[in-house]
This record gives sequence, structure tokens and C-alpha cells, in this order.
Amino acid sequence: MPKKLIQKYLPKSEAIKNHKNLQFLGDKLHDPNLWHLNRRSVSMAAAVGLFVAWIPTPGQMAIAAMLALYLRSNLPISVALVWITNPLTMPPMFYFAYLVGLRALNQPLPSEGFEFSMDSVMSGLSQAWEPFLLGCLIIGIITSVVGYFGVKELWRHHVAKKWAARKAR
Repeated sequence: MPKKLIQKYLPKSEAIKNHKNLQFLGDKLHDPNLWHLNRRSVSMAAAVGLFVAWIPTPGQMAIAAMLALYLRSNLPISVALVWITNPLTMPPMFYFAYLVGLRALNQPLPSEGFEFSMDSVMSGLSQAWEPFLLGCLIIGIITSVVGYFGVKELWRHHVAKKWAARKAR
């Protein structure tokens, strides 16, 4: 992978180490392996970030940071990838997760005569949480596995291409 391009857009390690919301991690942030860009750390970071992006809870960045510390993946990439779910993308992504959960539980689609009111939303939540969370789990696992192996393969392909170019020179 183009390390210089990735390093150009990632925040500096000092900025993350001094971030007020990550101070609870303490000296663990000073592990140099959390900042290296290599095939293993970046592919694991992709898996962590993509999985945590599908967790429907506040604090996704903190969850990704803790998982990155535990799995020793690249911390900035892990934390940055959770921003795939942002206020603009959350509604369609989580609706898709709900549909996947319905399909996995073999439940019918909701009726088309849905009226948007507080009563209908609250009664719908009691039935929607199970397929929604199951859909988030399924998609989180799938995207993290695809992200992990996809980054590994892209990295391997990039290195092989560089070696072939070097050999040709």
C-alpha cells in the first residue's frame, strides 16, 4: 500500500496521544507498534474499524481504540474507519442492517402502511431491535473479514508490483 499517501492523511501520533478523550488509555498509547504501517497492522485496523462501525452505540471511537490496543493494530486507521457511520450514512446503513436481520430471522418486511408517529415508532422498536442488532452483527463480521483480507491482498499486490518494477529497471 502507498505508505506515504496513508501517512499524509493520518493524524500525527502526538495529536492522538494528547487527545483528551483518549487519555484514559494512558501509556499504552506510546507503544510504537500502534503507529507502524505494515500489512498486518493495517489489515487488522481495517477489520477493527469496519466491525466497530456497525456497532450502533455512541463511543465507537473509544471502542475501536481499545480493540486496536488489544489487537495491536494501527490505531489511527482503526479509529478513522468508524467514521464510515456518520450522521449522513447511518440511516441507510442501519436500515440495511435491519433488513438483513429480518432476512436472517426469516421475518416478513414491515407493512407499507407505516404511519410516522411517536406511538408507531415506539411500538415498532419493541419488534425491530432483534433483527436490527442481528443485522449489524452479521454485516459487521462480513465487512471486517472482507476488509482484513482485502487490505492484505491489496498490500501484497502493491508490493509485488513494486518488486516487478524494480526488477524491470
